[in-house]
Amino acid sequence: MNKEAGRRTGRRPGTSGAREQILAAAKHSFATNGYERTTIRGVASEAGVDPALVHHYFGTKRQLFVDAMDLPANPAEIIEGLVATGDPEDLGERMIRFMLSVWDNEEDRAPLMAIVRTAMSEDQAATMVREFATKEILGTIVKAARSDNQELRATLLASQVFGLLIMRYIIKLEPLASADPETVAGAIGPTFQRYLTGPIEAND
Repeated sequence: MNKEAGRRTGRRPGTSGAREQILAAAKHSFATNGYERTTIRGVASEAGVDPALVHHYFGTKRQLFVDAMDLPANPAEIIEGLVATGDPEDLGERMIRFMLSVWDNEEDRAPLMAIVRTAMSEDQAATMVREFATKEILGTIVKAARSDNQELRATLLASQVFGLLIMRYIIKLEPLASADPETVAGAIGPTFQRYLTGPIEAND
């Protein structure tokens, strides 16, 4: 009997190290290709596993990104929860409160800070962060809140989100850096709300 005939071919089955291989491949792909161009099939190919195994461990590309970047929670899912519950007219303030509740915890904030710092100095990382934030997080909340000028609203919202993140936690600009979360939410919430549901005219 030909020994070669008895060997299994194709991609490796799910081994004990498969999850780590997938995460490493995903991290490389997101950093190199950005969020939009990364695919489950491409990550599986780089990791040497079947795409079904990636779905088994992570379900969706969105969750794969969250796990590869070591984020403390899936922000897109939480944002969807905020959209689905509560008064749409105070969505901006509730969004601020949620973000501050995560960011004020140093352990939860650390991986996000690492990503933001890298994005500020590397174009590929900036693309990755921009695409994930505008598609999976801010795009989701804007679509639910208002139907017009969605892309403009999402990018305006992004300017506030990342501006707050950088000034409060990286540059640590006082008195913003040490302000009480309720003070920050009350002050910035109306601006978030205006970008979400207020009238915005975009000239072509």
